Amino acid sequence: MHQVMKKIVSGFAAMVAALGCVIAVGPPAAAAGKWCNHSVCIETYDTGTYLGRVEVSVTNTNQPHRISARVWTTNGWSANTKVEDVAAFRTYRDQAYPQRHFPAGTRLCAEGFRGGASVGLPCVTITN
Repeated sequence: MHQVMKKIVSGFAAMVAALGCVIAVGPPAAAAGKWCNHSVCIETYDTGTYLGRVEVSVTNTNQPHRISARVWTTNGWSANTKVEDVAAFRTYRDQAYPQRHFPAGTRLCAEGFRGGASVGLPCVTITN
């Protein structure tokens, strides 16, 4: 019985590790698309390794908040978006304009802030 339980636990641990790898790698951005994490979404409009415009949206709650976001890539590019006071149940949107090619494999991330607290961090890998 001990051996059976050991095999079940080992199998479950392997499945969790594999799922962790899938989450850590994230989806590729070979084409325009939208990726979300909690209350924050990042949207690209270009294909391949060129990023001209990136839109960030942060969904607000039932209270007015001061909202902002930061967009960056793993190879050093970054931009802060505007700070805006947003009414209850409104969605904040702003754009960043990298206007450059990034090496394939670069991660693009955006973190949204509501009332000074982080409320989501979607990331995507840029591919050819």
